[in-house]
Amino acid sequence: MRVRRVIYICFILLMPLSVFAQQGGEALFSILNLTPSARMNALGGHQAALYDNDPGTALFNPAMADSSFHKNATIGFSPYIADINYGYAGFAWHVPKTGTFFGGLNHLGYGNMIMADQNGEISGTFSAAETVVFLGYSKKLSPLLSAGIAFKPVFSSIETYHSWGIAIDAGLHYRSHNERFHAGLLLRNAGRQISSYSESSAETLQPDLQIGASLKLEHAPFRFSLTARDLLSGSLDYEIPDNEYGITVPQPESADAGFGDLVLRHLVLGVEFVPSDNFYVAGGLNPRRRQELKVDSKISTVGYSWGFGFRIYKFHFAYSSARYHLSSSSNYFSITTNISAF
Repeated sequence: MRVRRVIYICFILLMPLSVFAQQGGEALFSILNLTPSARMNALGGHQAALYDNDPGTALFNPAMADSSFHKNATIGFSPYIADINYGYAGFAWHVPKTGTFFGGLNHLGYGNMIMADQNGEISGTFSAAETVVFLGYSKKLSPLLSAGIAFKPVFSSIETYHSWGIAIDAGLHYRSHNERFHAGLLLRNAGRQISSYSESSAETLQPDLQIGASLKLEHAPFRFSLTARDLLSGSLDYEIPDNEYGITVPQPESADAGFGDLVLRHLVLGVEFVPSDNFYVAGGLNPRRRQELKVDSKISTVGYSWGFGFRIYKFHFAYSSARYHLSSSSNYFSITTNISAF
């Protein structure tokens, strides 16, 4: 009862007092919105009910960690976009009658950029990077329901400017008796900036409330996943504000989007072909990504993602690719193993 009471109190404390829509490009600590799992990236990037004993899924929803994660370790790398590189590592440890503890590290390097003044005079180069540390705990509240929480100190540097803050994730995970149906409730990235880049006041992070479910068919090797995200943001419609440099930017078509289109932007859909526990092929659709990053003259496969995973000996390899724009895709590679097997 004590653990359950603590989890409920955490949810109450993490619920924001006000809700504002968040425009693309204005997010603080962008690394917090990236997906630390190759399999989840293949399913559209956000799946609150994805159950896999890869610690990368626990870094997304802390309630996923359980006894099957004991001594599991994972590392992943993504040559993200352009010269941006993204990597993560995670590890989990289960303590009987206490719960499952896990930790991890995400790092995002933006590469070297040209340093110039307002007149275009180049004076050198500079770099930028962001790092997140994960410290999490999960415990079963009943045979079918588990809860978890993760604390995430995040550090950011741009040239000689530095900032850091703390984000918190809290989640619930339900599984059916036959384990074909899973459901998840997740509040991600609730917290605030502790130290800003300049003398300006610290900002509050924009939390993301997600609800998801997955279902594996009884007589066919397919699993379907659906997650509703950004449920605290209201409408995801936005307009690009005027800028001080006199540059005209075409407005997105989202200003004229219908109700159905705006609803779809809150959803992420995924499907998997899982003939055995040692192999899968997955695909996903992120409608918001597709609508916001498309080029009207040629939409192509923007917003779609795919991937596969397989087990060889004591290692589970996974790969996924997500199309963000006509000119670029992100690729994820990960390896998971259990250290007790050696």
